[in-house]
Amino acid sequence: MREPRVIARLDIKSPNVIKGVRLEGLRVVGDPQALATKYYEAGIDELVYMDIVASLYNRNSLEDILRRAAENVFVPLTVGGGVRTVDDVHRLLHSGADKVAVNTAATRDPSLIKAVAERWGSQCMVLSVEAKRIGPGKWEAFTDNGREHTYRDVVEWVQEAASLGAGEILLTSVDQEGTKKGFDIELCRAVTAVVEVPVILSGGMGSLADARAAVKDGGADAIAVAHCFHYDLFSVGQVKEAVA
Repeated sequence: MREPRVIARLDIKSPNVIKGVRLEGLRVVGDPQALATKYYEAGIDELVYMDIVASLYNRNSLEDILRRAAENVFVPLTVGGGVRTVDDVHRLLHSGADKVAVNTAATRDPSLIKAVAERWGSQCMVLSVEAKRIGPGKWEAFTDNGREHTYRDVVEWVQEAASLGAGEILLTSVDQEGTKKGFDIELCRAVTAVVEVPVILSGGMGSLADARAAVKDGGADAIAVAHCFHYDLFSVGQVKEAVA
């Protein structure tokens, strides 16, 4: 079995990296280039960039950030936010992304998943899921930073997306995001139980025990960490040790 990956998540509101709680109340935490370089030099496995206002303005503004990162950061780069079409995917891959994460457009037209996977391979097509708990053992997929309903059941949706060619799931718990109260392990288990593709769990890490639990109890293949890295609560090395 592959060693679990530790991924730094950079939520971007151009031109800054920002951080909030439950995807709201956003504060500037730094410069994307400086943080990307810092995490790369510390031994991060991958970076995820999410343009968190892209859906609002129907565009993704990360191309320049990607191009700069690709010059001196040599780990896989995933980018998401406002990805609407096959052309958008082409543009982002051309700018230096290795993988593209799609949420809103995929929920509206799942055939986009198939189109991306067929053209560039499943490994390029990441399904981004913003999950909110709506009852015991039930979660709904949301879009636009947890604001817009899709009325899709998360477990059913990830199965459909994987069958269409999604090669990875970026699973964010909106309820836990930014709270430092731990990942939603039950959510992760529900998803990892039904898909064969790798699942990246995001939202809620507050301790090294949380990182361990995501992998050991949740079955996550990777964790995406923002707050704990941006505010230097733990080093990349400490988190990698915790999940190893």
